[in-house]
Amino acid sequence: MPNRWKPNVTVAAIVERAQRFLLVEEQTSDGLRLNTPAGHLDPAETPIQACVREVLEEAAYDFTPTALVGIYMNRFVRTRTGSDITYLRFAFSGELGTHHAQRLLDHGIVRTLWLTVEEIQAQAQLLRSPMVLQSIGDYLAGQRFGLGLIHADASIFSSPLPQPTLEAAA
Repeated sequence: MPNRWKPNVTVAAIVERAQRFLLVEEQTSDGLRLNTPAGHLDPAETPIQACVREVLEEAAYDFTPTALVGIYMNRFVRTRTGSDITYLRFAFSGELGTHHAQRLLDHGIVRTLWLTVEEIQAQAQLLRSPMVLQSIGDYLAGQRFGLGLIHADASIFSSPLPQPTLEAAA
C-alpha cells in the first residue's frame, strides 16, 4: 500500500491563569491565526515532551503537563494550496513555569495573548482550528485524563536499524 494515509500528529497546551487562556497569534499561509501553544510531534519524542518543547518555543514559558484534556481529529484544506490534511491533536493541561522574556518566539509567532473564553469565542473565525475552542471547552468542563494513558516504547528514542540491501541478502 504505497499511499498509506497518515494524519499529522500535533500537541497543544491548554493554559489558564486568572480565567484567561494563553494563546499565540501566528502568521500562517492563511494569514494571522490564533492558537493555543501547539505544534508537531518530532521524531524521538513523546507527546508530553513535544508539548513541553512547543510551549517553550512558541510562548517562552516552561510548562509541565499534568493531564490529558483530550485527543482530537480535524480535517483541513489549505485555501492557498488545496492540500487536504488531517490532524490528530493531543491537548494537555498543566502547570505554567518560568517565563523566559528574552527568548525569541518560534518562527511565525507574532505574540502571545491572554484571552477570556468569551474573547476567544468572539474571534472564532481567527482560530487556527476548531480543535482550539473544543479543547478549551472540554478543559472548562473538567475533562482530565491521567498521563498514564500515553505510552511510548523505548524504541522511539533509538535510530532505526539499517535495512538490508539486496546484495547483503545474496
